[in-house]
Amino acid sequence: MTYEQDAKTLELPWPFTGREDELEVVRRSLAAGRHGIAVTGPAGCGKTRLVAQAVRGSGCAKVAGTPETRGIPFAAFAHLLPEEVTLHRAVQLLSGVRLLLVDDAHLLDDASAALVHQLAVQGRTRLLVVATDGTRVPGAVARLWTGELLPRLALEPLPATETAQLMTAGAGGPLEPLTAHRLHSLCRGDLRLLRDLLGAVRERGLLTRVPDSDEWAWRGPVPVTAAVRERVAPALDRTDPVEGETLDKLAFAEPLSLHLDELDLGVLERLEADALIHLDEHAAVHLAHPLYGPALRATAGTLRARRLTGAPDRCGPALAAELSALERRIEQADVRPVPTPVGEWLVAQDAPLPPGYAAVRARFARLRGELRQAAAWAREGLRGAPGDDSCRSELALSAAQSGDVATAGALVAEHSLGGAATMWLAAARGDVDRAPDPADAGSAYDAVRLGDPAPAAGRLSGVFAQHADALARGDGPALDRAAERLEERGFLLFAAEAHAQAVRAHRDPSAARTSRTRAVALARRCQSARTPALSGLVLGELTVRQRQIVALAATGLSNRQIAEQLTLSVRTVGNHLYSAYARLGASDRRALPWLVEAPHAQPA
Repeated sequence: MTYEQDAKTLELPWPFTGREDELEVVRRSLAAGRHGIAVTGPAGCGKTRLVAQAVRGSGCAKVAGTPETRGIPFAAFAHLLPEEVTLHRAVQLLSGVRLLLVDDAHLLDDASAALVHQLAVQGRTRLLVVATDGTRVPGAVARLWTGELLPRLALEPLPATETAQLMTAGAGGPLEPLTAHRLHSLCRGDLRLLRDLLGAVRERGLLTRVPDSDEWAWRGPVPVTAAVRERVAPALDRTDPVEGETLDKLAFAEPLSLHLDELDLGVLERLEADALIHLDEHAAVHLAHPLYGPALRATAGTLRARRLTGAPDRCGPALAAELSALERRIEQADVRPVPTPVGEWLVAQDAPLPPGYAAVRARFARLRGELRQAAAWAREGLRGAPGDDSCRSELALSAAQSGDVATAGALVAEHSLGGAATMWLAAARGDVDRAPDPADAGSAYDAVRLGDPAPAAGRLSGVFAQHADALARGDGPALDRAAERLEERGFLLFAAEAHAQAVRAHRDPSAARTSRTRAVALARRCQSARTPALSGLVLGELTVRQRQIVALAATGLSNRQIAEQLTLSVRTVGNHLYSAYARLGASDRRALPWLVEAPHAQPA
């Protein structure tokens, strides 16, 4: 088998993942009677890979702009046009091309840009035009969408869930959640940078196996690869020594921030103008890109690093402040993302994490529906304090709500964990009738999540009481409203469960379908959450063929066996399964038996 390799796309075995909705939009735009589409987005977000997937297997002429040829007329079309040609003649020659892919349209020479524009005006050629945001785009190209000649699809960076699937392929196995989060944060959705950085981490042997797991973890410094150096060049290549010293001070202050009165204001103004730093609402100064600090520290030299490095215990007060902020947000029933650089920096440096902090981080993540991250934070706390019950309890809760009965059961049995951990373990085993702890309001809300609002009567407040009341009345619209409020406050898993409960409460089939779609969309972001409320819900989002293949895969059949049974090609089966994984929020077929055979699965 031969694979084409393009420096701008993710090389196999990194698969195309996510972007299912966007892919469908692009394909529809290329159907008969359509004029095409313009796809824009930040550098490295996967625009080229998306359009390549959309035109795969179709006859397509391809052109691309390059920085070196912007001054040469019709340079992008040199392989399609004769050496001497006018714009009018070029339009005539290309009018028979049915589909034209124009990559890096922001780099086209003016004549090529004008030609693309004229082809759009003529309307005989379907155009698929790709341009990068944040760069100067030729006017003739920009007018394709501003003049409404072509619809525009503006891509956002690939979400963390889909990025994690790419990283699993690139690493040769699943990454533990804190490593995946670190890579995603460092690269900010730039998939080319992600590929380069993860490749360097893997090639240099920096990935280590997590004990009793098939996951890989990365701790320690960031390797300064050629791609990383290119990305951070604006910070590394400052010629003004005072500006360089200021950047180094900021780099070695991380994860803490320096304030305006600690630095030269004139220098800061120049660095801010060049987008190298930014100020937060507390007038604290930060480096503008998460890679700047690691790269500056890695290239500083031993003596310079020794001079700039602060005291080893300098993170203690900051970590305590971070812990207080997290506890306050939990108490206020608001778990929207909050900056937590200190704890993340300690984990990245493989430094010990206080178990009390780790347990609160785990709880915060669990309340947000980030169950795999919650388990990872709990394990970090148990590394230094194996006997800590708060971390054990959080690990058991995350495992039970992820459907990992073995892990949750072992923790409950070995360490006599009770309360919520026991309740969720029973639910994971199919027993949703276990009574909640009457003294625990949180346990009462757990009962609501499990479908029983009675124990919550008079014991909850705010949005949790709203959810319980709507469930008690069987009010579908009210459950949807409660779900929206929960989502606003960051409780994504709770919101998904409330929408799922609304599906069964709605009398209007259209409203039920809308609730199911919202529940599935939220559940995908909850890191393979497997709670009774969500059981059987996600399968309704698959096509008939995808459901058929998923059901067979869940019984243990291989792709080849499924292909033979359904008279399909092995590749077609693989493509259907991969699309199903993306829609189900699953990383591989190990999750399929639970999804297909869940004990409380009900058709929505």
